[in-house]
Amino acid sequence: MFDVVIAGARVAGASTALLLARAGLRVLVVDPAPQGRDTLSTHALMRGGVLQLHRWGILEQLIAAGTPVIDATTFHYGSERIRVPLEPKDGIDGLVAPRRFLLDELLSDAAALAGAHVLRGWSLADLTRESSGQVVGARLRGPEGRSMDVPAALVIGADGRNSRVARIVEARTLVEERAATASIYGYWPDLADDGYHWHYGDGAAAGLIPTNDGMTCVFASVKPERLRSVGGGGLTELFDGSIDVVSGELGERLRSTAIEPRLRGFAGAPTVLRQAHGAGWALVGDAGYFKDPLTAHGITDALRDAELLARAVTDGLGGGRLDRTLAEYQATRDRLSAEMIDVTARIASMEWSLSEVKELHRALSRAMRGEVELIRGWARAEPAEGHPLAQAVA
Repeated sequence: MFDVVIAGARVAGASTALLLARAGLRVLVVDPAPQGRDTLSTHALMRGGVLQLHRWGILEQLIAAGTPVIDATTFHYGSERIRVPLEPKDGIDGLVAPRRFLLDELLSDAAALAGAHVLRGWSLADLTRESSGQVVGARLRGPEGRSMDVPAALVIGADGRNSRVARIVEARTLVEERAATASIYGYWPDLADDGYHWHYGDGAAAGLIPTNDGMTCVFASVKPERLRSVGGGGLTELFDGSIDVVSGELGERLRSTAIEPRLRGFAGAPTVLRQAHGAGWALVGDAGYFKDPLTAHGITDALRDAELLARAVTDGLGGGRLDRTLAEYQATRDRLSAEMIDVTARIASMEWSLSEVKELHRALSRAMRGEVELIRGWARAEPAEGHPLAQAVA
């Protein structure tokens, strides 16, 4: 029997497993995908997430693997350019934007090293319950139709925005924002950018995010109906036109490289905040909270909520009050996310002037302060309090 079964071994699931295993819990993680597979991602991490990875000992591994340190963020509002240097603080020199095949693999390997059982090629097919409805384990499906039932005190869905766990337990939707953006992105070598660059223009946005192997992820975001109108065959034309709208100089720069990277499209999806726990189950990451990627906060959200949930599970299982600590997990997640959801939806609407989106970014910065202070507070309080996760994050 395991204390916890986690469906999903990417950022949210692997981080939760890592912290729970380091705290001494018996953890099983299942994922149908092989390790090292890439996935759609903005790559960019904000300060809170980078601080967590530093505390967990993962940041140094990312940098050693060639992930560049980001020491500035530049916002472009039409022709106006605002550069924000990122000062070293909290033991970190800047931000990072790792490729997901690297970040996910390092977190998954760290979870396994800590004692978690990571089972690839298996997926969660169903939940097992008592007559009262209490979830008491997971029914797993593996290669060649094999299956097995695994008892557990808690089953966690970290299986993405189309979470099977969320569907099975019929997790309620608490917030839904229809405003969404569609994105087209690719990777360019040797752009040599000094940090993150975010561009905004009439009905379009774009970004440059330096990542591993000397590559820069370049994306253009528009309203979803514009992507639907061109279909897959019009990605290049829509991408080039959107880049030119936000910055003709950037468009010329990309075309002058003589590189024609493969472009990929994301049609967009609504922001959804779901009920995060119930009798014997919990959700983390995109399974419980997905918002438009234009503000590039998804990975940071996943890391934050993984630690929130790990603390709740460690406290609750040890003291026989899991229902209460999971309720506190959801309440804290919702409080930290409320303003972020509102601001992101307004930015994703594309219904703003350049002066208005500038003010929205100031509001976004204020919304991020609460989570950063929470994470700093964990670092300050754990040694004095002797919290079970102190060893996990030291």
